[in-house]
Amino acid sequence: MGTASHAYDAQPKVMTTPAGFAELYELRYGAVYRVALRITGNLMDAEDVLQTVFLRILSRRDRPDTAHLPEAYFRRAAANAAVDLLRRRATHAESQLDETSPHAAFESPAFLKERLRRAIAALEPGDAEMFLLRYVEGLSNGELAEMYDLEKNNIGVRLHRIRQTLQAEMNR
Repeated sequence: MGTASHAYDAQPKVMTTPAGFAELYELRYGAVYRVALRITGNLMDAEDVLQTVFLRILSRRDRPDTAHLPEAYFRRAAANAAVDLLRRRATHAESQLDETSPHAAFESPAFLKERLRRAIAALEPGDAEMFLLRYVEGLSNGELAEMYDLEKNNIGVRLHRIRQTLQAEMNR
């Protein structure tokens, strides 16, 4: 074995080559997939979100230096893509919800999870993203304040309003 230095082990490459993209994917796919799976609750949907996030990055003409984007950027992108997927699925499946017995919510945790997913899908995109990053991904109000460039107190107030909106949607 030689003593050759592997600079690529320390920093991912800028995405100008397929190798740079592959390295970025290897570095960030786990975080994207975990967020997607937590939000969608479905392995196949999580894989769709994973693919969507990286295809969006690859297809951007004004590609930023993705090598230096923090994991939080990819988690946020995954939350956005998962919310988009939930919205599409909710609009296609509304008739199924109407046919379900109103008592099913008391009997089935899966039914409650699906109702919550649909309620989240009904939120404004920014609100859904913030809610998921806080309560699914576990980011603190301080981390969200930094990410959204807002005061920590504003984050708390906004999250409170989002929870109220979700509660009202769940009670419908």
